[in-house]
Amino acid sequence: MAELMKGLKRTHRCAEITAANVGETVTIMGWVQKNRNKGGLVFVDVRDRSGIIQVVFEEGKSEEALLEKAARLRAEYVVAVVGMVEKRSGAVNENLATGEIEIIPQTLRILAESETPPFPVEENSKTKEEIRLKYRYLDLRRPDMQRNLMMRSKAATLIRRFLAAEGFLEIETPVLIGSTPEGARDYLVPSRIHQGHFYALPQSPQLFKQLLMCSGCDRYFQLAKCFRDEDLRADRQPEFTQIDMELSFVDVDDVIDVNERLLKELFAEVLGVDVPLPLPRMTWQEAMDRYGSDKPDIRFGMELTDVTEVVKNSEFAVFKGAIENGGTVRGINAKGQGAMPRKKIDKLVSFAKDYGAKGLAYMAVQEDGTVKSSFAKFMTEEETEKLIEAMGAENGDLLLFAADKNKVVWAVLGALRLELAKQMGLLDKDEYKFLWVTEFPLLEWSEEESRFMAMHHPFTMPMEEDLAYIDSDPGRVRAKAYDIVLNGNEIGGGSVRIFDPDIQNKMFEVLGFTPEQAKEQFGFLLTAFKYGVPPHAGLAYGLDRIIMLMAKADSIRDVIAFPKIKDASDLMTEAPTAVDAKQLEELGLEITPEKE
Repeated sequence: MAELMKGLKRTHRCAEITAANVGETVTIMGWVQKNRNKGGLVFVDVRDRSGIIQVVFEEGKSEEALLEKAARLRAEYVVAVVGMVEKRSGAVNENLATGEIEIIPQTLRILAESETPPFPVEENSKTKEEIRLKYRYLDLRRPDMQRNLMMRSKAATLIRRFLAAEGFLEIETPVLIGSTPEGARDYLVPSRIHQGHFYALPQSPQLFKQLLMCSGCDRYFQLAKCFRDEDLRADRQPEFTQIDMELSFVDVDDVIDVNERLLKELFAEVLGVDVPLPLPRMTWQEAMDRYGSDKPDIRFGMELTDVTEVVKNSEFAVFKGAIENGGTVRGINAKGQGAMPRKKIDKLVSFAKDYGAKGLAYMAVQEDGTVKSSFAKFMTEEETEKLIEAMGAENGDLLLFAADKNKVVWAVLGALRLELAKQMGLLDKDEYKFLWVTEFPLLEWSEEESRFMAMHHPFTMPMEEDLAYIDSDPGRVRAKAYDIVLNGNEIGGGSVRIFDPDIQNKMFEVLGFTPEQAKEQFGFLLTAFKYGVPPHAGLAYGLDRIIMLMAKADSIRDVIAFPKIKDASDLMTEAPTAVDAKQLEELGLEITPEKE
């Protein structure tokens, strides 16, 4: 049976005790990690969020009743121990922060007993993730999970402190808002009072933070919960946390400056990593041309090379056809991979097809200088030499080529570059390479909807020099938008906002909104813009993703206390659940069963 605290007060967390405490009486409280009963000598490891300390119950030093009670302890029992800190009598444990000391107990209280847990509570668990998520409260006891949560807490505290010192006000925006159909799908919340009407959960506080700039708040931030009812992807969550900010009377460089200093301080304080400033910048066009991605991983090279001019007269139908259709031929050089077996190359070909390629042309330059190629018979010796030269290839290199419309070629080679980097061991998790990607296209054409869509959102400011093309050539217009990328992950993005009502109306027109539709969806913002709106810009980070990279975790689920799985359900609480008929009746809702 569990005992009561009876006035006991914890003096230290387990791993806060050091050799400097030898000779002191301390009180610790935590969970039993392990109990080793040697008959007359019982070693108990007690764990809390700080770490583990060894408690030694020994015949002659401990009362018999205490020894008997210690022998009863099992893994995950919750205990309180009062005892004297001593130097270890046995060998020092180099793997433990408390490895040179132990506690000789005077008092042991069993505060709670535990059934045998469904998996061992230990570092780097090999237990299936489904089991760990079902018993998440046990999973969170594991030291690596606790370190992740502590890192997240430390980062959040530091971000708040930094932004407050920079003159930002922390302001909460509503969680029940009106639905805006642009972009990802909203989660809808039915209203009991206004039957047949729905709130939406915010995908981002975008409109409210712009209204706060209209309100004269000048600089705003919050750690905001956001919700997206998106199609299922392995590492997406239906609810996530944004570090959200907006600034008045600024342009691109001002936003970048404050955020570079924030990142520098964050990584120095939390990880002891120096982030050299200023961070490199690259336009969207350059990123796509060099890396085939708008979130390039710059920890390694293997850049794309445009060889369209080199091969334009070749007889190879794949190259010829792509160029005639307005596409390009580009390649990457996998250094030192010239001896890759054909079977492995075939796997890369099928990998490329997953990204839209019709195929993949390859050329392996052997160590002796001979060339093996999937398209050798369509190339003259001179053309082959020129192609090898253009690709900067040396003996022992493997060259891979894609030919199609730019969009496909970028997608294929961008993904292939990352896949090869994984296979070649070029991705170092201890290295942190930041990059700003700027000057995104303002709009992208949607085949599905046969219209231009906003690449970021409808409130993004076009670059002033491109405004002239907004009617004649909308696809050419660049945006004052910027993403911050870390090791090939987009960790944040933002833009300068439109603050001129005429430009905003023009943007809605280009996106295919009638004035009535624009007013219906964004009327309150457009009305606010009539009353003197300052130039403003903002940015939002995905907090979960930043912490995942800082913690070197494999998934954002490892840095969120209670995450959902791929199908947006919660294995522990079994949400989402059906609700009873009475609740539905109050809401004026009826569920139509799905047809078989």
